[in-house]
Amino acid sequence: MKTPRITAFELQLLEKLWELGPASVREIQEALPEESRPAYTTVQTMIYRLEQKDVVRRVKKVGNAHVFGAVLTRLAVRKRIVADFLKMFGGSPASVMSHLVETGQLTLADIRAVERELARRENKK
Repeated sequence: MKTPRITAFELQLLEKLWELGPASVREIQEALPEESRPAYTTVQTMIYRLEQKDVVRRVKKVGNAHVFGAVLTRLAVRKRIVADFLKMFGGSPASVMSHLVETGQLTLADIRAVERELARRENKK
């Protein structure tokens, strides 16, 4: 199954669902930051859209409330987001890194940490 595109708001809702585990729309909505909390109906609409994308599913019903669980893992969603992001830079991780260096968002310490991770992965092979 191909991972669908996830919007920033959908990702925020998924993060809450991953944190909470199976939850109702009300529980998800109340877990969002109070100062920028969207209306219940907005969260409900977005959860239903995630359900249509096969990203969440109804796992049970308690009274009138449906309880939803995430179908996709954080890793699967992050892989899709990173792949889409790389496409914006011509598919090149080097282009992304170059941009991050130019803007001061990637330090030598960050690069060394990545080098250590790459070396660790090579040693596992």
